[in-house]
Amino acid sequence: MTYTHLSTDELVIIESYFHQNTPVSKISKRVCRARQTVHNVVAFFRAGHSALDYYQHYKANKQRCGRKRTRLPADQHAYVTGKVAQGWTPDVIAGRRDRKIQCSSRTLYRMFKRKDFDVSTLPMKGKRKPNGHKERRGRQTFRRNISERLDDYPAFNKEFGHLEGDTIVGVRHKSAVITLVERLSKVIITLKPEGRTAKDIETASNTWCHWVPRNLFKSITFDCGKEFSNWQSMSNRNDLAIYFADPGTPSQRGLNEHSNGLLRRDGLPKDMDFNTVDQAFVSSVAARRNHIPRKSLNYCTPLEVFLSYMGDRELSSLF
Repeated sequence: MTYTHLSTDELVIIESYFHQNTPVSKISKRVCRARQTVHNVVAFFRAGHSALDYYQHYKANKQRCGRKRTRLPADQHAYVTGKVAQGWTPDVIAGRRDRKIQCSSRTLYRMFKRKDFDVSTLPMKGKRKPNGHKERRGRQTFRRNISERLDDYPAFNKEFGHLEGDTIVGVRHKSAVITLVERLSKVIITLKPEGRTAKDIETASNTWCHWVPRNLFKSITFDCGKEFSNWQSMSNRNDLAIYFADPGTPSQRGLNEHSNGLLRRDGLPKDMDFNTVDQAFVSSVAARRNHIPRKSLNYCTPLEVFLSYMGDRELSSLF
């Protein structure tokens, strides 16, 4: 049977019986409580206290009950603070195990909730778009659908070299940054085009493909934006298969959408004019994220996993 503490009504009833000189045995039967419990209360009343005094004493004692808050030693607190500044989440800090932390990831999350650390680095919550949102951008009339991808690459889900791509737009929709994510390593690549037109996107993509080893990447899956209208020439020139997700289904490129949110938070917000920054800046934002371990990668960084798929020839071409 679960034990319950005396309620305020029971305390008042016991006090009333006490003033009537009712024996403890009878009081315990009438309130359906153990004799020892009633005796403790009566002894408190005999010392000149009231039911209100007993309840206030009980509340003071209860505040001291339960587990004490976990406090990290100064060196561990400084370590967590430093990793938080780098964008690491509590789960990554505890799971990576670069240094022993005297608490679990759940306890670290509770510390973040108490604002012992900067909570601005936690993943965003809630919906990105309200219900009823309708896509109003122009759409292409001809494209290679995502359904063809698995036919062309039967081992797509286990094969390295397949990218998901999109653009993130700056303030007043006057500038853009191309974002690419490799599906297995989750490494993020950012490219800075001159503008938002299809020609600008094509030029920036071709320039980047010229500097990476040919056939290192096999395919790219874009959304249906008109900025990718020149996909056929991009595909033919770089020997790269390009596919398009179904309209209004960002979940088909979920990794890329999630990565865009991380980039927004790390240094490419919506109110920034990307025409004022250069390729070095957007690359540094992606590099910061590529050096943060991820639970889905067994707490390795995306860059570590990406390099594990590189042979000597590819590495010599990249560096």
